[in-house]
Amino acid sequence: MIKIEAIVREEKLEDIKAALTEIGVNGITVSQVMGCGVQKGFTELVRATEVEVHMLPKIKFEIIVSSEDWEKKTIAKIKEIAYTGNNGDGKIFSYDLRTIVRIRTGETDYDAIN
Repeated sequence: MIKIEAIVREEKLEDIKAALTEIGVNGITVSQVMGCGVQKGFTELVRATEVEVHMLPKIKFEIIVSSEDWEKKTIAKIKEIAYTGNNGDGKIFSYDLRTIVRIRTGETDYDAIN
């Protein structure tokens, strides 16, 4: 089992959710997060004073998939939809999971995600 985390622009939320549903990905967790990468934020005028905004609002997707095939398919779809070609498009991380437990039933691993 593999966990995929994708941090993307806020405006891509609905498009990515729809695309993942379309390819059959279930069990998505979405969070609003703040962060910065290469672009290091931006400068904004607030009441005639320059203010540096270092932490930008982003959306974080957390997705558990059962195989490397699903990992590749999921990452490819997120990459396709999130891409604008500009700084701030985001990052995708994936890593192996050791254990998953469904609290209600006690099911573990693959059974716990299906």
